[in-house]
Amino acid sequence: MPQPQAASLHIDQFLTQVSVGYAQDAGNFVADMAFPNVASPKQSNKIAIYSQADLYRDEMVRRAPGAESGGGGYSVSNATFYCDVFASHIDVDDQTVAAADNPYAPAQDAVRVLVQREKIRKERQFGTDFFTTSLWTGGTSADPTAAQLSGAWDDPASTPIEDIHDQSNSILVKTGFKPNTLVINNLGWNSLKNHPDVVDRVKYVSSEPVNPGAVANLLDVDRILISRAVYTTSEEGLTGTYASALGNHALLCYAGSPGLFQPSAGWTFTWSGYPGSADGRRIKRFRMEELASERVEIESAFDMKVINANLGVFIQSVAS
Repeated sequence: MPQPQAASLHIDQFLTQVSVGYAQDAGNFVADMAFPNVASPKQSNKIAIYSQADLYRDEMVRRAPGAESGGGGYSVSNATFYCDVFASHIDVDDQTVAAADNPYAPAQDAVRVLVQREKIRKERQFGTDFFTTSLWTGGTSADPTAAQLSGAWDDPASTPIEDIHDQSNSILVKTGFKPNTLVINNLGWNSLKNHPDVVDRVKYVSSEPVNPGAVANLLDVDRILISRAVYTTSEEGLTGTYASALGNHALLCYAGSPGLFQPSAGWTFTWSGYPGSADGRRIKRFRMEELASERVEIESAFDMKVINANLGVFIQSVAS
């Protein structure tokens, strides 16, 4: 055997141009896209609300010469919000930093991990605050299941196009606004895009594969937001188990831009006045001398709030 052998001439080292990590694509998350952000300089504040019933009442009367015009007022109320502060940290100790070889960069890696944690927290909070039962009243019935409409959308006998149109019309009749947004998770989207009714209708208007834009046009909404976010359900140190951040349901709603005299199914309020934050979010790095470590910490101050329950309908179990 010739000497020296190749194995004795090389010591394995880390490649510095690649590493294996699991930072989910920002497009997997819908929480920051579904409802517009409303910045608040204070952690809590109020929102002025005008009565929809009073604003839509027809009080114009035929006026005889010398007679009064039809009269009537309108009522107002208010709602409050409170931006809870969510936080997480990773301690990067001096010994780990000194021992780390390229491409490991403990402080920078900590930031990457924490940013993803914040996205996951928001996505799951969206599920709690918006993507669930007992919240929305705009549909033909409270929290209908897909089975109560025409069947789950992965059933070829179901009629998802008609389901969405019926629910959309129900919201329109109750509010005067047509829904513009459909939120769904990946399994629900697969059921919808592969439904034979959808495939059959789309093929006549586009040569492209079925995509969210084409299906949105078919359903008469401006956009379809697909949550593909995944989170770990197991505790640290145990074998990883995973789940979708949002369940196999659908939220059809009108998401309105913030402004005076503007409606919306919901808004996300962020504490813009939180010192050092941008849109309620801040990342800090500071010394923990007693631990011989640097602490990297992320905070996010927000409140996801239903503004008008009649502007949305939550359809349960659209995919089985």
